Amino acid sequence: MRKIQWIDVRSLSVLLLSVVVLISAGCSSSEANSSAPEEIRVDYAYYSPTSLVVKKFGFLEEEFKDDKIQIEYVLSQGSNKALEFLTSNSVDFGSTAGAAALMAKAKGAPVKNVYIYSKPEWTALVTNKDSEISSVEDLKGKKVAATLGTDPYIFLLRSLNEAGLSQDDIELVNLQHGDGASALSTGQVDAWAGLDPHMARVELETDAELFYRNADLNTYGFLNTRTEFAEKYPEHVKRVINVYEKARQWILDHPEEAAELLAEEADIQLDVAKKQLERNDFSNPIPGEEQKEAIIAAGNVLQESEIIDAEADVEELTNELIDPTFAEEVITK
Repeated sequence: MRKIQWIDVRSLSVLLLSVVVLISAGCSSSEANSSAPEEIRVDYAYYSPTSLVVKKFGFLEEEFKDDKIQIEYVLSQGSNKALEFLTSNSVDFGSTAGAAALMAKAKGAPVKNVYIYSKPEWTALVTNKDSEISSVEDLKGKKVAATLGTDPYIFLLRSLNEAGLSQDDIELVNLQHGDGASALSTGQVDAWAGLDPHMARVELETDAELFYRNADLNTYGFLNTRTEFAEKYPEHVKRVINVYEKARQWILDHPEEAAELLAEEADIQLDVAKKQLERNDFSNPIPGEEQKEAIIAAGNVLQESEIIDAEADVEELTNELIDPTFAEEVITK
């Protein structure tokens, strides 16, 4: 009896050990599968020249080739579209203006700003050369085109606010950026909150006038990622930032070629592309206090205009939105 009991105990021990090994192997396999995404989806946008360089030269494909991670590109026509893609889990990285991302964050969008692709003066208030409009005050009662949820729209609100006006004092026409440029050129609207490269194009081709400019009211160009992606794949976020750094440096080293690339991708004239690039500062890619201050200032005006809920804590939302840790680790190491 003792021998039989000893054999049963030994068999049970072997069985238990096998189960433990199998479970451990399963956990290891699961962890391995979850440590890297099968694909990384990024947007590209004509208002983000850095993204065009990344796409053109296959920098992401090169970076993740050995990992066998697929790269997918999606065209964003404006910050509003990029944020739609992010919140619907259609992309993992999207290019937007900082203030537009704050608006989305205030509505619960799970996004983080992790990198600055440029500091642009990409928006201004535009009218036709023979227009009687010469100041923001002249917009009262006029039709003004803008794309809701984007930096030009926010620029318009802040400009009106400075002039003692509000959105209620104008007739806002919600159009995508390219359509807004066309509507201005054909006289369907009196003014337009422009965005490059469309703004540079009408400025050069139709002598449209940028009757109100204020670089300080432009919020920065940010690369955003979904919060879930950042939490699940932090190393991949840093590797994507490293790729964008490569593209940013390429633009700084090759300004003429960068303009040619922008002209080709956006299907615009070379002089238009050059004017757009002239209005971009690519010197500081790490988000910080300066960007927070700019976005908080924009957020306060959006709150006064009842675009952001009056109960929202703009400063807290901004701190949640901007996460410099990824860029700091990549760029300062």
